[in-house]
Amino acid sequence: MALVACPTASIGTVEHHDAHIGIDAFPERITEHVYYCGFNAESSFGAWSYLIVRPEAAGGNVLIDSPRFATQLVKKIDAMEGVRKMFLTHKDDVADHRRFAERYECERIMHADDGAQRLGIERVIRGGDAVDLDDDLTVIPVPGHTRGHMVLLYHNKFLFTGDHLAWSPNRNSLIAFRNACWYSWTEQIKSMEKLLDYEFEWVLPGHGRIHHDSAANMRAYLEHCLEWMKRTV
Repeated sequence: MALVACPTASIGTVEHHDAHIGIDAFPERITEHVYYCGFNAESSFGAWSYLIVRPEAAGGNVLIDSPRFATQLVKKIDAMEGVRKMFLTHKDDVADHRRFAERYECERIMHADDGAQRLGIERVIRGGDAVDLDDDLTVIPVPGHTRGHMVLLYHNKFLFTGDHLAWSPNRNSLIAFRNACWYSWTEQIKSMEKLLDYEFEWVLPGHGRIHHDSAANMRAYLEHCLEWMKRTV
């Protein structure tokens, strides 16, 4: 699976191994109806992408950021009823978004401040207010890593965070990436404070570790992260 997911094909073996074992493992179910796509794209700096599988009546499947447009992965997504929406957290992790949009005729969602119009995105988010895409999906603009970065909250439980927020096992807390903040650390602190208004039990980042805990513990970890961020200004 690591060999298949590697964005730069940097993993090899001395002995022959059947790569299809790894290929067939993706998309990998994380929990409930949430999957990790694998096939990380070099053009997205190796960021993870995710798939939410939902019935058509609930709005259909949602692809979060873009994996490589690999035939094997696309066939698996086809069998899972394709993609209805494609949420792009920010401009760094768009990879093969055009090919996925052409394949599935899905609606792409991205913020104007990260060049959504230039990329031909169908639904452009503007401003800093949260936007409900449907009953289960809330878009929250969180400028900081980039000017137009956004996170996606699904079912008030799963927070897809792009490069905004991740888990650190070393610190045993949620973290932001001070050395990979391309727009404004001060704005990212303000954006992090906005997340205190929401409940979530999962953080699913593009870079960094996934983490699951109670909503109360997640809030405590987020508050700890904010304290650390403010000390580094």
